[in-house]
Amino acid sequence: MVELDQFKYELSQLEPTLKEIKGSLNIDAKKSRISELNMYMEAPGFWEDVDKSQKISRELRELEDTLKKFDTLENTYEEIGILIEMGYEENDASVLPEIEEMLGAFRDELEELRIDMLLSDEYDGCSATVKLNAGAGGTESCDWAGMLYRMYTRWASSKGFSVEELDRLDGDEAGIKSVTFQVNGTNAYGLLRSENGVHRLVRISPFNAQAKRQTSFVGCEVMPVIEDDDADIEIKPEDIRIDTYHASGAGGQHINKTSSAIRITHFPTGIVVACQNERSQFQNKDKAMQMLKSRLLMLAEQEKEEKAAGIRGEVKENGWGSQIRSYVLQPYTMVKDTRTGEESGNAQAVLDGKIDNFISAYLKWKKTGVKSGDTSELE
Repeated sequence: MVELDQFKYELSQLEPTLKEIKGSLNIDAKKSRISELNMYMEAPGFWEDVDKSQKISRELRELEDTLKKFDTLENTYEEIGILIEMGYEENDASVLPEIEEMLGAFRDELEELRIDMLLSDEYDGCSATVKLNAGAGGTESCDWAGMLYRMYTRWASSKGFSVEELDRLDGDEAGIKSVTFQVNGTNAYGLLRSENGVHRLVRISPFNAQAKRQTSFVGCEVMPVIEDDDADIEIKPEDIRIDTYHASGAGGQHINKTSSAIRITHFPTGIVVACQNERSQFQNKDKAMQMLKSRLLMLAEQEKEEKAAGIRGEVKENGWGSQIRSYVLQPYTMVKDTRTGEESGNAQAVLDGKIDNFISAYLKWKKTGVKSGDTSELE
């Protein structure tokens, strides 16, 4: 059957990727590390140090999950091959829908694990803090910031990540002037760092009475959530100013009636961070200090990379002339990444959170320098 020939060919095309992943996983080393961690957990007094025990437990769970994913992929690959052979031997067309479904799921899971293998930088496994800032353009840019916030929260939900809003300033008429939120989950930062930079929207503005096409910009800043013991960053008390203020937005009576929100200004760099999500002033201060340390660490890492070799095409500042991605809704629909050349004609799907192809293209580009296509900017 022609369908079986096609399925067999598609499966054979995925085999090299499966083997490549197996080689990259270093399975024996991971199994050895799992045994070592299990020994730690069985030792007397292991649970007395809560922070250390949680860290080891998390590492063990992640290692076991990775090996389980690969074992499942290998088994699925073999099962699809057996089904295809059964279809040939029995000339049975009834197996075709099952093979097609299994092959599609296998392809998606293989790509997901392949992306995980590209996340090898020091902080890739961390959760992420994302800040969106509306650019010049008033209500239109604020609305664009709200659209991006929705896009990222939908993407996070599809990955099983949780989202925690830390600070928010709504627009005067609609949308969001700025929002800071934390995406919690393994590899959240490694995936979302592809989004760091300026995002451009071109559409006929619903806020323009003359229905003119308008261009709006939003800056996106992505930082890893770094534990205190992982960040060798010293912040001198005289280098910062801590302000308290009344939190705004959702949160009920408590958030509106107490000065629990915290804003920290770092004088040497001009960095400002804020948090109003936690219930107490002390919790907001701890979260804001964590954010400040992460930003200072990223600043130091960027300076180090620039001195060594420069960051290939990376946006260094959220300047409005250096957008990383364009989203065009009129007169045609197209989303195109100006760094990798990756594009999609289904702009609505992208705005609904379907951004994995852009993330994958970015990770491949960062590792290999290979682009998806022409990187010329959209007009």
